[in-house]
Amino acid sequence: MPILKIARMGHPILNQRADEVPDPAAPDVARLVDAMIETMEDADGTGLAAPQVHMPWRIVVYKVVAERAEEEDGGAGETVPTTALINPVIEPLGEETDVAFEACLSVPDMAGPVRRFARIRLTYQTLEGKTVEQEAEGFHARVLQHECDHLDGVLYPMRIEDMRQFGFVDALGKGHGQRQSDEDGEERDDAAADD
Repeated sequence: MPILKIARMGHPILNQRADEVPDPAAPDVARLVDAMIETMEDADGTGLAAPQVHMPWRIVVYKVVAERAEEEDGGAGETVPTTALINPVIEPLGEETDVAFEACLSVPDMAGPVRRFARIRLTYQTLEGKTVEQEAEGFHARVLQHECDHLDGVLYPMRIEDMRQFGFVDALGKGHGQRQSDEDGEERDDAAADD
C-alpha cells in the first residue's frame, strides 16, 4: 500500500466533521485502513485519523505499545495491538481528568498540555461490521480521545488551557522539562499522544 500524505494544521480537511462510514465492510474501507496503518507506522505514530490523510470518513487506526503505556501511566500501562475503529463514539466515564503533553503528526515538532477524561467508554464498528464496546483509561483513553477529536475537526492545540506551555518540542525542553534523558543519555520526547 502507498504511504499517504499527512494533512498539516491549517488544511481545511482538519477543521470539518468527518462523515459516517455507511458500510464498514466495503473493500475501499479496508484498503484505506491498510494504507493508514502503513502511513502511521512509517511516521512512527501512535494513531492516525482518516481526515489526517485527506479522507473525510470517521475512521481511526491506533496502537498502544507496552513501553509507552507504562511510561505514561506510571508502570501500569495497557498494551493494545494495531486496531481499526470505524465510526467510533466516545463517552466519558466520570468527571476525573488529567493533563499530559500531546503531539500530533498534523502539528509536527510541537507539543502542549491537554486535559482529557481519565476513563472513557468506546463504541465502534470493525471492518467486518460488528459493533464493539469497551472501556479505556489512562494513556489508552488519551490516545482515543485525541484521535476521535480529529473526526470532529478538533486539533489538540484547540484544547490547550495555557498556551504558554505550547511550543516546539526542542524549545519546550529547555525551560519546561519536556525532554528527559534515558539511562543511556539519549534524549527522548515526553509528549503523551502523538498521532
